Amino acid sequence: MNSGINGLDEILNGGLAKGRMYLVHGQPGTGKTLLGMHFLEEGLQNDETVLFIHGEESRREILANGEAVSIDISDAEFLDLGPESDFFTDDDSYDLVEPSDIERDRYTKRIHEAIKEINPSRVVLDPISQLRYVEANEYQFRKRILSFMRFLKQHEITVLVTATLYSEPEYDTELRSLSDGIVKLTRGEDGRRVEATKHRALGQRGGDHGMEIRETGLEIFPRLIPEPHEHAFTPELIHSGIDELDELLGGGFDQRTVTFISGPTGAGKTSTGTQLLTQAARDGLNSAIYLFEENLETFTHRSEAIDIPVTELREDGALSVTEVEPLALSSEEFAHMVIDQVETAETDIVMIDGIDGYTISIQGHQQDLVRELHALARYLKNKGVTVIITNEISEITGISEATNNQLSYIADNIAFVSYVEMDGSLRKVIGVLKKRTGDFEKTLREFEITGDGIYVGEPLTGLHGILQGSPMTQTIGTDANE
Repeated sequence: MNSGINGLDEILNGGLAKGRMYLVHGQPGTGKTLLGMHFLEEGLQNDETVLFIHGEESRREILANGEAVSIDISDAEFLDLGPESDFFTDDDSYDLVEPSDIERDRYTKRIHEAIKEINPSRVVLDPISQLRYVEANEYQFRKRILSFMRFLKQHEITVLVTATLYSEPEYDTELRSLSDGIVKLTRGEDGRRVEATKHRALGQRGGDHGMEIRETGLEIFPRLIPEPHEHAFTPELIHSGIDELDELLGGGFDQRTVTFISGPTGAGKTSTGTQLLTQAARDGLNSAIYLFEENLETFTHRSEAIDIPVTELREDGALSVTEVEPLALSSEEFAHMVIDQVETAETDIVMIDGIDGYTISIQGHQQDLVRELHALARYLKNKGVTVIITNEISEITGISEATNNQLSYIADNIAFVSYVEMDGSLRKVIGVLKKRTGDFEKTLREFEITGDGIYVGEPLTGLHGILQGSPMTQTIGTDANE
């Protein structure tokens, strides 16, 4: 049975099992009721009869909340267990019997009668604490829930109950134990998250996943699981369009690989990556760039100032440029956005610019974000997509590590641009540290960004100490330290 939220069905290995009870728990404001409303709306769209049992909000309030996020359950049946407004002014009291005995019997009778009369296929009980509060103890509560579950299963009704847990541990334990499935919703510094902690018989996808509340309600983005490699690797090169740079790269980088372009700020990482995409467009490939560290206008102006025709490529459909807003997306939502772009536009190359901006802009802890970036790169690579990632390192001159955040294990190829001091002036060099699928030039070349484009010179010879940022002339037969 579909939940009404595609991402949740994916996490639950296909959806909810018919005739089972599911617990949705989380703190106030995490989206529990909205999830239940999606569940009922899906039933209505399938011409099912559905029932909303509620007590904290009125039918009018529930429908208004749904309308705000484009959820319409006005055709659902409603059973309001909450007190009427005159309860506040009337002085009703129970002198001879326990109040819970009367309330419990009233609740049970009304639920039983409603279900018998309506015969729904889906029921939402929001929240289940309405039943908890009228039971004398844990034992009675367990009996009530067990009988409720058996009654529903006899009628093949799938029920979703909501709860705010951790307030009464003994009841919380009972609810978790008796439920066939558990969905946990949270909201914190890393954004909204959803986790299926239990799904009896069917199993679930482990870990927590991205979730947002948008104008269409809940959107859930499951973590990526890279698919197995589906095709044999056949080397096809991506050229830069610059003869000297292609010579340095051993002809170019192979398609369907992950390439890192590392270097300090302002060295030319983004321009180098964009140059590769420009030549790829001339060779008939489609590319997409995701900007994390500058806006589209600045990127376009800066690229076209060095003769990279970004606007023309975008108008021709060969290049898509997306500016990612800070802290607006989870890593899972970003990954799904990239995958949708790849599938709808038949994108051949994806460039992520750059890692520091990614870990700052995307919601979540840095270690988790790096893991998700690795999963995305692997997923795209297995789909036959080439990935280029720009990576800023801290050293202004020289290079002491290939990438920051210990990310070099992701890369099939690593190129770098760096500053060096030569003859009292600051100049740039470019080199290759790694190319998993082929040979490359082991020398360094002078690198410069000009108004006519990227300039790459001949190999630098007779120098040492370039990677330390201070090149020195090496004289044959002379001690290098002199």
